[in-house]
Amino acid sequence: MKEILRRSITGIIYVVLLLGAVFLSSDAFDFLFMAFGLACLAEFKRIVRLKGYYIFVAYLALWWAYIYLVQDSTLITILMLLTITVDMALLMFLFSKKDRKFTELQKFIIAVLYIGGGCIFLTMIPYKEDDFAQFLITGIFILIWVNDTFAYLTGRTLGRTKLFPSVSPKKTIEGSIGGLIFALAAAYIMSFYETKLTVVQWMVLATVIVFAGSLGDLLESKFKRVAGVKDSGAILPGHGGIWDRLDSLVFAAPFAYLVLNIFSYVS
Repeated sequence: MKEILRRSITGIIYVVLLLGAVFLSSDAFDFLFMAFGLACLAEFKRIVRLKGYYIFVAYLALWWAYIYLVQDSTLITILMLLTITVDMALLMFLFSKKDRKFTELQKFIIAVLYIGGGCIFLTMIPYKEDDFAQFLITGIFILIWVNDTFAYLTGRTLGRTKLFPSVSPKKTIEGSIGGLIFALAAAYIMSFYETKLTVVQWMVLATVIVFAGSLGDLLESKFKRVAGVKDSGAILPGHGGIWDRLDSLVFAAPFAYLVLNIFSYVS
């Protein structure tokens, strides 16, 4: 009972902090996710035993450049494609049955692009032509939360078939389907609040976020399993680390950014 209460209190504080930053100002949102990125990098660095502190310098330089300086769509596209390429390459690590040892250079590239790039594109998603789309980014958070919550609840009540037992023994196929169904329902509701996207576009975005987010969740679990740890950190009582909370969002962000850009071209 105490554990449930602790998780609930931490979860409420986390959601209030996140939504408070979104609706307070764009600068508050930017700063929060810059800080979240640093926290995720610190946890990743510890888990993969990456030496030195240069990843923080590289991330801050890249984040500052792309959030405040870079306006060229070509440079943004290059970073997006590099980030997605690293993410796709990491899926080979996820599904491989062999132990994979990364070099220091590979760990650096993974840290800067998978985690750093993910946080950068998560920060860039609500910006379009100097407009800060509060309901759009809030909707993306809601899609992740709804998927996570109902995947867990559906899995607990109906789950029979293990999804990926070697990496995440508790996840089930039934739970994943339940999470997707409820996320699509949430996307339908969100279409009435954020009308910059059509109902169909919200549905497509939800599907991409759910699939990519689920892979991101499994990927972080694989890193932790290889390292022999349960949580990425302990900063959030009952929830683990910041990376534990953002694993789905970090992986899904560049794919969501790509989909939203495709929508802007076809609209």
